[in-house]
This record gives sequence, C-alpha cells and structure tokens, in this order.
Amino acid sequence: MTIGTTTTPAIGRSLLTAAFATALVLGAGPSAAGESGDGGWKGEGGLTLSAADNSKVDAYADRAKEAERSISVDVRTAALASGGELVGFDHRLKTTDSLKRKVATSLKEHPEQNVDTVLRGLSDAVRYTLQWPDGTYTDGVSTASALLSAWGNDSTKWSNTWVQTSGYRGLNTGWRAPGSGQLFEVQFHTPASKHAQEVTHLLYEEQRLPSTTPARKAELQAQQDAVFAAVPLPPGADRLTGPAPLPVPATG
Repeated sequence: MTIGTTTTPAIGRSLLTAAFATALVLGAGPSAAGESGDGGWKGEGGLTLSAADNSKVDAYADRAKEAERSISVDVRTAALASGGELVGFDHRLKTTDSLKRKVATSLKEHPEQNVDTVLRGLSDAVRYTLQWPDGTYTDGVSTASALLSAWGNDSTKWSNTWVQTSGYRGLNTGWRAPGSGQLFEVQFHTPASKHAQEVTHLLYEEQRLPSTTPARKAELQAQQDAVFAAVPLPPGADRLTGPAPLPVPATG
C-alpha cells in the first residue's frame, strides 16, 4: 500500500513503531585505538589532537550516541511508513576514531578554526541510508522527508544530484533533531544508485587525497562518471525538493 504524501505527517509514531521498537539495536562498532600518552590523539599522516580537543571529541561522540536513539526511531518509522529499506543501519554511528580523524583533518586544513567550530559543523556523525525501487522512489522520498519534518526534524541540507548530467547520482540530506539539536544525515537512494556509490567509493577517496595529481583526479572522475551514467533516473526524482525549514520560535 502506498501512503499518500499529503496525509502521512498526521500518522502517529506510536502506531508505526509498535512493530519494531523493541528490536532497535543501539550502539556502534568499536573505535580504533589512537590515544597518545599525554591524553591527546594521534592518527595517520601526522594528524593529532591535543588532550583538550581529544576530550571534547569524546564528549561529542557520547552526545551523538545518546541522541541517535530517538533519531533512529524517527528514521526507522519513516522508512516503514514510506515502504523504504533502511540500508547499513549497523553503521549509523561514525566511530569515535573516524570522528577524531575528521576533526583533526579539518583543523589541519583550516587552522583558523577551533575544535568547537568544527564539531558544530559535523553533519554525519549520525547517518542513514534509505532506498526504494525506481518506481516508488519519488513517492517514498516525499513521504519519508515529510514525516521527518512533521516530527520536528529541521531540514538543513537538500542536495539533489539527480539533476546532474554527470557524476554522483542520489539525494543527500541533512537534518537537525529536535531536543538534542544533533545534526544527522539521510541519503535517499535506489538500489542502482546505492550500488554505484559503493563501487566508486575507493575512487572518490583516492580523488580527495592531497597527493593525487590533477591528471589522476581527472581520470578518477571519468571512471566515476561512467559508473553513475548507467544509473537510471527514477521518474520525478530530479524534481524532488526538500521541506521548508522549521520556523524559529519567537523569543522575548
């Protein structure tokens, strides 16, 4: 049964979550050891965090893990209501070591920033992927995103690359959870676009390296373009637009 996008926001979460709420698996995989003797952190390529910055990232990871519990209820319920498949749920939390590597990289590339600024901008410490077959993709995305918005999750990013004629194809979205204020990412895919993302992942990672030459980057981009060019465009996917940002409550 297809759930219409004009009525689904009124559906109560308690009714939709009853079938699976008790099966919600919490937590994430262990992080790799990278602590230094002085309380800081050391990673590959000379990446480091001071003891103070390392402690702040640890605290952020704890907050993200706590916020993930309620976020996952919303995302899983939206997937169920829209007929979508939640892919890679076990990887919904970025590991603490990955967070530290990302923060240390950002601080190295942007020395004018501090760790608090970087942490405020992290959008994928909590992340999900939903997918639908081509024929139900557009309705599924509309339903799921409308539900997330109706439940108080503020839309912070809506990157629809289905409109592109080359390169990555998919829909990457960002959200801010109510209450905790935790940023999280939801990618909306078809099986074909998700497969293409997985196939090109290593190419993309090599392309991002500072040591990759311009010629090699162009070669890697051409390879990625060829993979994504074979991904069919779901009907109407290029016209999908995000929900309006939630109004800011009046103060004073």
